Amino acid sequence: MQPSIVAIRPEPGLSQTIERAREAGLTVAGYPLFEVKPVNWSVPDDLAFDALLIGSANAIRHGGTQLALLLDIPVYAVGETTARTARNAGFDIAGVGSGGLQSLVDSLSHKAIKFLRLSGRDHVELTPPRSHSIVDRVLYESCTLSASDAFRAMVGEGGIVMLHSAVAAEHFNNECNRMAMNKADIRIAAFGPRVAEAAGDGWAGVAVAEQPNDVALLALAKNMCQNLQK
Repeated sequence: MQPSIVAIRPEPGLSQTIERAREAGLTVAGYPLFEVKPVNWSVPDDLAFDALLIGSANAIRHGGTQLALLLDIPVYAVGETTARTARNAGFDIAGVGSGGLQSLVDSLSHKAIKFLRLSGRDHVELTPPRSHSIVDRVLYESCTLSASDAFRAMVGEGGIVMLHSAVAAEHFNNECNRMAMNKADIRIAAFGPRVAEAAGDGWAGVAVAEQPNDVALLALAKNMCQNLQK
């Protein structure tokens, strides 16, 4: 019997993860502990930017009508999903990363770029190369939701929880403590080392995906299941 695997990311990413899991022959239950909402923001008065830097498709989904003012600026996207969402919204894609925003900007250090970064309220701080400058705009925020007894039952003994961000890891840890759940029965499949660190201690096991993307995270969860079934 497959141990329960639970994803807690907000929609629409949650449904995408569940569908990718189904295609990989894996059953993942969804229980969002976050809701993404837009925030008020303004486009800079000076639009003399070389490129947009976008670390999540949520920036496009929740950016509103002001995004139309930026359509002439090419986009560097953190991954394929973000690039596809931006392209569908009318943006031209200059480049797509595969290992997070920091590695993406590092790969472009050979040329001077003035970025406008479109992000969420909780975002990874970057250390840009000297050739880059970054102006930030916050377009959305992830609001936490409380877990319930149904969530406790869903995770169950020996459950595996997929964590896509450090914010999600911290909130999940807090909810487990609030509900006095036995963390020693729960295993964590983390998107990256920073996510695993944010989850804290006391779990039955913590493993990190080989690459910071959903496909690698699902492969990790599948491998964890197989090891538990041996």
